[in-house]
Amino acid sequence: MTSHASYWPGRVRAAFAEAIGEEVTVDEGFGPVTVDVPAARWADAVELARDGLDCSFFDFLSAVDELTSGFRMVCHLADHHPRGVEHLVLRTLVPREEPVVASVVHLFPGARWHERETHEMFGVGFTDQAGERLVLDPLLLPENFEGHPLRKDFVLASRVAKPWPGAKEPGESDHQAAAPSRRRTRPPGVPEPEQWGPREPGSEAPDPLAAAAPSGPARRPRRPAPGAAAAASPASPEEGGAPNQPRSARRPDPSTVAPPSSSDSGDSAPARGSDSGDSAPPPDATPPDTSGGGDA
Repeated sequence: MTSHASYWPGRVRAAFAEAIGEEVTVDEGFGPVTVDVPAARWADAVELARDGLDCSFFDFLSAVDELTSGFRMVCHLADHHPRGVEHLVLRTLVPREEPVVASVVHLFPGARWHERETHEMFGVGFTDQAGERLVLDPLLLPENFEGHPLRKDFVLASRVAKPWPGAKEPGESDHQAAAPSRRRTRPPGVPEPEQWGPREPGSEAPDPLAAAAPSGPARRPRRPAPGAAAAASPASPEEGGAPNQPRSARRPDPSTVAPPSSSDSGDSAPARGSDSGDSAPPPDATPPDTSGGGDA
């Protein structure tokens, strides 16, 4: 084996060039190493990958409809080793008129399920080692189903009865041919631009919010001084004071309240210190002498 065969793409290229020849195309680009082989050497390529490159892990087998070019068969294998995993993709192209390829069930028994699915979905036939066409049982579709759903020429009956509404570009759909362009959907609650928003000066339809908007920038409220609020507050709830003021603070001082006058009530006692003759003398006045001894 050549010197460049120490890494995986080199090993793959050298193995297939030696076993199959120049008909093999190896792609070392983005993704796993891909090898294209002729349809007649399909089973030989899978066997070489298993025995010559130690790709003992079978991942999947399927097909791709490439229209007039035919059907591209795809098989993904892998080599698990202590240093990691090496991936390998094998491909071949079968004609659209008679898509038949050799079966690989004798190499990987688990491939039977994949071949049955590929036969149902794409119409690709498989042959045994003797070259006889295999009769594969239905796997996913009903027994009376007609056609192969994953072919690109398969007709969708539901779209025949009802036109497809999801055209790529505006005006391409038949049921909305008059629509020249898409219209952006407004969120719920957002009015039309004609109903709400700024207007140009002198417009006949002014902004409905212009009257409510302030003429200048908004001003911050002036904050009172720290002691001004307490001094200006009234003392009683009747005068507008705070209702949670204590009762003792709201009770008036008796020494500052004048007594009621005698004219207000006949039964009331005369006021202390008044000019009436029968009023009681002050406590510190000397009483007059009534014993009759004037010289004593």
